[in-house]
Amino acid sequence: MAANRSSWMNDDLDALRDLARAFMAKELVPNIDKYREQHHVDRDLWNKAGEVGLLCLSIPEEYGGGGGTFAHEAVLMEEQARAVDTSWGVSLHNGIVAHYLLAYGTEEQKKQWLPKMASGEVVGAIAMTEPGTGSDLQAVKAKAIRDGDEYVINGSKTFITNGAQADLIILVAKTDPTQGASGVSLVLVEADRPGFRRGRVLDKIGQKGQDTSELFFEDVRVPVSNLLGTQEGQGFVQLMQQLPQERLIVSMGAVAGMEVALDHTLRYTKEREAFGRPVFGFQNTKFKLAEVATEARIARVFIDDCVEKHIRGELDIPTVAMAKWWTTERAMHIADTCLQLFGGYGYMNEYPIARMWVDNRVQLIYAGTNEIMKEIIARTL
Repeated sequence: MAANRSSWMNDDLDALRDLARAFMAKELVPNIDKYREQHHVDRDLWNKAGEVGLLCLSIPEEYGGGGGTFAHEAVLMEEQARAVDTSWGVSLHNGIVAHYLLAYGTEEQKKQWLPKMASGEVVGAIAMTEPGTGSDLQAVKAKAIRDGDEYVINGSKTFITNGAQADLIILVAKTDPTQGASGVSLVLVEADRPGFRRGRVLDKIGQKGQDTSELFFEDVRVPVSNLLGTQEGQGFVQLMQQLPQERLIVSMGAVAGMEVALDHTLRYTKEREAFGRPVFGFQNTKFKLAEVATEARIARVFIDDCVEKHIRGELDIPTVAMAKWWTTERAMHIADTCLQLFGGYGYMNEYPIARMWVDNRVQLIYAGTNEIMKEIIARTL
């Protein structure tokens, strides 16, 4: 079932979609099983993506990026979803880490790091979550204490996307441990700094190809020029300003996943026979897929409106919280409904619907749990 063309699409984005789809088919899809087994993508995938211009799509050309908008990132995310891949952490690299640098970095920081991120020479990560603090970012324990012209960093982080391959980490830490939110700063940490080490790639129930890792900082020294921006204590504000884009990215993936699940299930139920006729011929199958198609269409209209608002700079925090919780929960429901229609084969890893079902679950947790999203919405009621 073909999705309606999104209202924000144009000829330039159509060309990008063709490029992204060809790249996924050549470089990603044939290697998905390998990436799941080794728990990370091959490092040269990043370099290949940089060569064809798929990195930092919405970063200005003066910093080596593509000069596009969030719509360009959305197209890439949709094509990755169509490939049924969660291994490659490109949406975090492109849509989150690069934008922290663009929004808050000094001119020197932007010129130093963004071109390397655009080429694939540098892979980015952001280290927020700690073993003892999840969604409560003002309670982080990691410290970056100033000592002369350096910060001395101590602490640990967990659930870090791109953690095993990242060359540059944006660290959420307390530069003033006596304060709550006003003591939080963002500090750039290069992965080759003495005292920095990576823990294991975490054993997750889904998204097994993604190198989600623990990170440890033991007396890591970085120059004070590695503070993101020019003033300590701005980290919490910076996080709150950027989290809506992160939540929109999660929502985009959820909606694209709904559409992909529907496409796979329609194809399967029309080809697979039971009791002498296609599975699609049974009323239950048709009714369930009618419901799925309706929910996917509603989600698409909602998310397209969010994308348009975000491109204009008008997407507010409660609306994107609504998008994040609703689309991720509906995507999980749709994956479950579709898996059921595959029967026993839906439980087999060789079928994409099985991967989608288990990979989708974490969307209800990361970028702020859905319970936190409802708290955010409720404050405005």
